[in-house]
Amino acid sequence: MAKYENLIPRFLKYVKINTRSDPSSTTVPSTPRLTEFAEGLVTDLTAIGLKNVHINQQSAYVYATLPANTDKAVKKIGYISHFDTADFNSENIQPQIVENYDGQSVIKLDAAGKYTLDPAVFPNLKNYAGQTLITTNGQTLLGADDKSGVAEIMAAMEYLIAHPEIKHGEIEIGLGPDEEIGTGADHFDVADFGADIAYTVDGGPLGQLEYETFNAADAQVTVTGTNVHPAEAKGVMVNASQVAMDFHAALPEHDRPEKTEGREGFFHLYKMTGDVDTAHLSYIIRDHDHDVFEDRKKLFQGVADQMNQAFGSDRVQVTIKDQYYNMREVIEKDMTVVNLAKEAYEDLDIKPLIFPVRGGTDGSKISFMGLPTPNLFAGGENMHGRFEYVSEQTMERATDVLIKIAELAEQQA
Repeated sequence: MAKYENLIPRFLKYVKINTRSDPSSTTVPSTPRLTEFAEGLVTDLTAIGLKNVHINQQSAYVYATLPANTDKAVKKIGYISHFDTADFNSENIQPQIVENYDGQSVIKLDAAGKYTLDPAVFPNLKNYAGQTLITTNGQTLLGADDKSGVAEIMAAMEYLIAHPEIKHGEIEIGLGPDEEIGTGADHFDVADFGADIAYTVDGGPLGQLEYETFNAADAQVTVTGTNVHPAEAKGVMVNASQVAMDFHAALPEHDRPEKTEGREGFFHLYKMTGDVDTAHLSYIIRDHDHDVFEDRKKLFQGVADQMNQAFGSDRVQVTIKDQYYNMREVIEKDMTVVNLAKEAYEDLDIKPLIFPVRGGTDGSKISFMGLPTPNLFAGGENMHGRFEYVSEQTMERATDVLIKIAELAEQQA
């Protein structure tokens, strides 16, 4: 029998439910299906035996508490995960189980073999020899980002309830929507949550421990053209699509995701639409250094300003909205929360992999709300698409970490 008998069955149940968030929505949460899923979590958390289980009506977060079983004054630890999934097909998810993977073979996802997990393309597969992998069927994402974290948190709480000999302080649970569209944590209620320190369980492979993220902004560009018949276009037509291409070409060519790594920031054009009359470009702007981040936004706006000056009118409109900031600015002031996780990893013979995240988590925003919240690994690989997979053994190790952190916090109080 598995140590955490409900970990994988619960994970498989959750990933089969479509919880894709909607970036175009203005509601909280962004879709009714997220509310429905949250209500199911309330039922499951209550069944496990957690207390004060409720949905915060302003944030749509599901909160729950595992009461302390020690008389020591232990810092309240919070474990946070999100249950929405990314902007990829999430309907009719059919996870596949690959037992005792050899670390070398090509895994055929769909019956026709159109989509595969090939170690030559995805070399991290070689790290999973002898393990059980859960994959997609090639048609959808999997949803390990971040239903692996949800399932791991619940498995850890279930185990602690069943093993009262493991002493721990009060543990707060927060499971939320809309992380993938960057709005979920905007409504997170730190006071309602009640933790002193917290962790998002939303990372990737075994050992990841992250407390440095990008500074992030969303940028929208709208170009207004002048559409006339091409036979009479000279000196009159302004082709909005051409102007949009010229705008993109004016940005630094190297500063794109596919050409950067480590702490190198970028401008990422993720969507473009247009014709002669109107064109629209959607970007994300990223950098770890706050000053450089601000310079990037100024450069972006400056390209539009220069083009408008040349046109003699404001044909290129730019809207830039900050999304989150580098949580290192908060956490490095007191590294207790990171050091506790690091010690838990080492006690479990897991090598901590600490490096700057080329992305962000809900912890990025929550840390700036006054609750230091680094990110722990949850196990997912190739997230946000059809090539996503997760290891059963890594999910078990992530659950081990959550229990160990709680145990160490009690011992050190």
